[in-house]
Amino acid sequence: MRLAGLLCLQLLVLALTGWGVMALYYFDHESFALRSTLAAAFALVSLAALASAALPRWRRRVLAAYLALFAVLLWRWTAIEPSNDRDWRPEVARLPYATIAGDEITLHNIRNFDYRAETDFTPAYYDKTFNLRQLDSVDLIASYWMGPAIAHVFLSFGFAGKDHVAVSIEARGEANEGYSSVAGFFRQYELFYLVADERDVIRVRTNYRRDPPEDVYLYRIRGPSENARRLFLEYVHEINRLKERPEFYNTLTTNCTGNIWLHSRVNPGHLPYSWKILVSGHVPELLYEKGRLDTGVPFSELQRRSRINELARAADKAEDFSRQIRATLPPG
Repeated sequence: MRLAGLLCLQLLVLALTGWGVMALYYFDHESFALRSTLAAAFALVSLAALASAALPRWRRRVLAAYLALFAVLLWRWTAIEPSNDRDWRPEVARLPYATIAGDEITLHNIRNFDYRAETDFTPAYYDKTFNLRQLDSVDLIASYWMGPAIAHVFLSFGFAGKDHVAVSIEARGEANEGYSSVAGFFRQYELFYLVADERDVIRVRTNYRRDPPEDVYLYRIRGPSENARRLFLEYVHEINRLKERPEFYNTLTTNCTGNIWLHSRVNPGHLPYSWKILVSGHVPELLYEKGRLDTGVPFSELQRRSRINELARAADKAEDFSRQIRATLPPG
């Protein structure tokens, strides 16, 4: 029993050490030299605490001191504040927001960049008013770049069978800051709801991304129009909230699929949480299993017919881009 207790104590210290080292390494946008030094120092202190576990005379004092040090680190880390005032990457530089007047909802700062390559573009935005009563479709877009398990998933809302606006939940990074899934656990990015024209957010993935290339699928979701309207309003309220009170992105808890599921809970009969939401590439399969997609054909056939890369390349900058990429898709 004593040996088992000692082993559990060492595993606890190892877990705290791993988290503490990474939290310090990615700490609050400080300089690389300072972060690396603090992380290394914490690792050395942690090793000393682990070694003390084998010395009964010093064990309690050293471990108490270590836990106090960890508590200070945790307190300081939780005090890090998100911000909307940073030097952002141009793709996420402008926050969207909405104004609501009855059923008329005006979305501001809808992104519609003019791309020449993935990183070579002319920024452009526009505002547009949508009538909530004309919202008649919700489509799910899944973009794959590293195998079938992981995808970036976002929604596109359709109005009166012709107008579409996409909302992609992303990490908001600073200029010259790349994305890292590991860094996304440690308050490195703010949460960002990109409101975009489909000619931007879909076409950049199908027509311009090459390293790695992305396979993009568009699925027509089945459900009552009332559910679509409640979901859209939930998105709108969150977009406005983030403009006033920024929030951190988290790779596990506040990400593209997790937040879609959280928003969907506004509707009765929403899907229960599933591991397929966490492993985001399986979200379309989950929707199929629950009858939220066209089930008239096997899922493998639906998936094949839902790939839109070639359609998007052919449509390119066309005004009716949204219609063209849906021309041959299975019905919703």
